Amino acid sequence: MIAQKGDYPCFFAGYWEQPEKTEDCFVGEDDRWYLSGDLGHLDEDGYFWFEGRADDVILSAGYRIGPFEVESSLGEHPAVAEGAVVPKPDEQRGNIVKAYVVLSDGHDPSTDLKEDIKQHVREELAAHEYPREIEFRDELPKTVTGKIRRTELRDEE
Repeated sequence: MIAQKGDYPCFFAGYWEQPEKTEDCFVGEDDRWYLSGDLGHLDEDGYFWFEGRADDVILSAGYRIGPFEVESSLGEHPAVAEGAVVPKPDEQRGNIVKAYVVLSDGHDPSTDLKEDIKQHVREELAAHEYPREIEFRDELPKTVTGKIRRTELRDEE
């Protein structure tokens, strides 16, 4: 979990009228740290890698899969304009990675294209991270600030 020391003059004091939420995200008495809810890690070269929100992590067959990495790989495929991944319940794995994909102009949805996108992600990431299922969409649900509303996609599963 990514944490930030909360002693900067401009750092917020807490969530407005939500003392429980404030208490959950700040730890320490004199030396307060803010728990962001984001996940990340440092690699052996000292580079920091953002993995996604803790509440967005997909647990599949015992693996923790960060949606950010999968979505980044999806976005590198020439047919993908935009993508989002969510967990889909699965009897064998607990969850599988399901991708919702908006296609780039000039690309038409097809079974072959789904397989090509899956193969692309398989080649980029670990074998357990590729989307087992892909659904094409005209658009993805978003907040007014443009963030993908994964909760809406999760609720469909």
